[in-house]
Amino acid sequence: MKIRFGYVASALGLWDASPSKTLTFTRYSALPKNERMEKLKSITAQNLHHTKRILHYNIAHEIELYRLSSSLVPLATHPEVMWDFITPFKNEWKEIGNLIRQFNLRVSFHPNQFTLFTSQREEVTMNAVKDMEYHYKMLEAMDAFDKGLINIHIGGAYGDKNKTLDRFHENLKKLPKEIKKHMTLENDDKTYDVQETLLTCEKENIPMILDYHHHMANNVENDLPLYLDRIFKTWNNFNMVPKVHLSSPKSEHAYRSHADFVSLDFVLPFLKMAKELNQDFDIMIEAKQKNLAMQRLVEEVAAIRGVKRASGSSVEW
Repeated sequence: MKIRFGYVASALGLWDASPSKTLTFTRYSALPKNERMEKLKSITAQNLHHTKRILHYNIAHEIELYRLSSSLVPLATHPEVMWDFITPFKNEWKEIGNLIRQFNLRVSFHPNQFTLFTSQREEVTMNAVKDMEYHYKMLEAMDAFDKGLINIHIGGAYGDKNKTLDRFHENLKKLPKEIKKHMTLENDDKTYDVQETLLTCEKENIPMILDYHHHMANNVENDLPLYLDRIFKTWNNFNMVPKVHLSSPKSEHAYRSHADFVSLDFVLPFLKMAKELNQDFDIMIEAKQKNLAMQRLVEEVAAIRGVKRASGSSVEW
């Protein structure tokens, strides 16, 4: 069983390399009209340049799994801006895509919590479609469809989970099919648990990302062993190994918050459970210390008896 590890957005230790520099609409509106587009382009250029630096860092450290920042383009979906962020940066998008393909990197996006298909309000659903289109356009510009995915949560319960799930399936029909092909769903820490998310994924033929920390925070029964094989099987039609999110609680009082690093004691029961299936899979680390947390966990897992370090960010067990 091979496990690859990755991290989210920022490579800590790289100087001034944030790929998520932003521009608020208030600040944008305060600029003279003839300076607004230049500011948007300047920030986007920085974010794309920093993304290339991060990918080179990942390649040098044999990190094949990486979540791209959703904030690469400022105000990309704002109704009063909605600018063409592809054409001026065709070469930059292409360069990033070339790195992804040449080094067989697995990349993804994770839109924010407002990108959901459970709302009773039409404008919320249409904004979710718009945000998914934005992420899809970036994958398209990078020619990263082969491995590129866009992960979201189901959303709120609105007082009636059954009705809301029916609405989710109905609202999801408004998402273009070519975008849905690159979509994954993740269980969350308060509302939709592993079973509910799995059933939704099976119904829609969408791969499910298991978030183990969320499961431990939103877990009526200790039932993960009943579902893990089925969760992994949702990936069977997508030519990719399953992906899992790992983090650990900041404290008992802030259980849902992510700690700086990942506690091996917290995640080891899951790793042992997964080993029983003998299935290759990838792990996205969602700790505050990003790549540093990922690298520490890889070293700790590699020190377990029977585990062999396979590369800078992968092990064989």
